[in-house]
Amino acid sequence: MKEMTTTDGTRIAYRDTGGEGVPLVMLHGWSQTQAMFRHQVAELSPGRRVVTHDLRGHGVSGKPRHGYRVARLARDVLELVDHLGLDRFDALGWSMGVSVWWSFVDQYGTGRIRRLVAVDQPAAVAAVPWTTEREQRDAGAIFDVAELLALGAALAAPGGDAVRAGFVRGMFSGEPDPAVLAFVTEEIASTPAHAGVPLLFDHCAQDWRDVLPRIDVPTLVIGCEGSHVHPDSQRFVAARIPGARLHVFPADVANSHFPFLENPAAFNAVVEEFLAEELRAGAPESR
Repeated sequence: MKEMTTTDGTRIAYRDTGGEGVPLVMLHGWSQTQAMFRHQVAELSPGRRVVTHDLRGHGVSGKPRHGYRVARLARDVLELVDHLGLDRFDALGWSMGVSVWWSFVDQYGTGRIRRLVAVDQPAAVAAVPWTTEREQRDAGAIFDVAELLALGAALAAPGGDAVRAGFVRGMFSGEPDPAVLAFVTEEIASTPAHAGVPLLFDHCAQDWRDVLPRIDVPTLVIGCEGSHVHPDSQRFVAARIPGARLHVFPADVANSHFPFLENPAAFNAVVEEFLAEELRAGAPESR
């Protein structure tokens, strides 16, 4: 584990395998850590350089009282890749980590990104009132604004840890592997409410639909039939990104929001194939 300090004084903990070839920079989701990608670091890094980090407020990174906005997280990523001297890299995000990459693209463009992998993130999480029901459904909205406010209040109140654990448990369908669920539940404990609550609100309030058509690099969108994020939202994201490819894991392969933990061999194979191949424009969905 190494560290860097951002321009606003926040300590960021990161891992860099230092391998050869095009680096792969991976971003975890809300209230999780870079340890989510333990199988990918172990199994993808022999053939490539893999970089992960704990987002501010998460894991062992600093937890200041400022900066809990997706735009600031994207700035942290920019400062990290600058710190590492990465002029060209592949980008992978999962859940909120996808939103951070979309914010990165929105602010800084795609000039340094060779290929993008977007794992299980709706184009808009909250059903904001100025969108129609059809738009909310297409974008993959999970709850409305009132539900978002109630969740934030419950997370910030006494007993918020139990609320957060229940929220994460809802990201699994059926009975999850006890070891996987225990690991995920343990990792979320590293994010305090002063970081997690405002960041969740900012993250869920974003609408990335206008960014998607401006992503002009080869992109793979990954969904999962067992996830609380409906696969149709991933089909919508892939349809909005020019030439994007879509892969939806069936429930008998992975049954949650965490396919990279549930079935790392299947997940890694899909990612490795995409990063290694010349993507065909308009490639059909693979199953």
